[in-house]
Amino acid sequence: MATKMKEPDACGAREMLTRIGDKWSVHVISVLSRAGTLRFNDLRRRIDGISQRMLTVTLRGLERDGLVHRRMYPEVPPRVEYALTPLGATLRKLVHSLIEWSQAHLTEVDAARRRYDQQAPRDWATRA
Repeated sequence: MATKMKEPDACGAREMLTRIGDKWSVHVISVLSRAGTLRFNDLRRRIDGISQRMLTVTLRGLERDGLVHRRMYPEVPPRVEYALTPLGATLRKLVHSLIEWSQAHLTEVDAARRRYDQQAPRDWATRA
């Protein structure tokens, strides 16, 4: 008997899908899965366009969800390193598959966007 998959809202998965589907979370997971343990600034340099604040917020969320481990060394200046936890590492293949899919289909998506944008403006209020 096949099990019926619950909708994300119904099973509480919506919050996790939001976290792991977030633009910056995908980048952080991807970089840490390739590089292993990184210090904050090394991680920030490898993620083009992310601000210090957004990286901090993203890392805190991933740490809270048990996907990233934060290790602080009692040194002056303080040294903080981040790495994927074993749970976070389970996302490695999924994230890399999403990246590969995006790269493989970028041309098709760009063409679809151009076709869509060239159509006459739509009245979104009358569409069901």
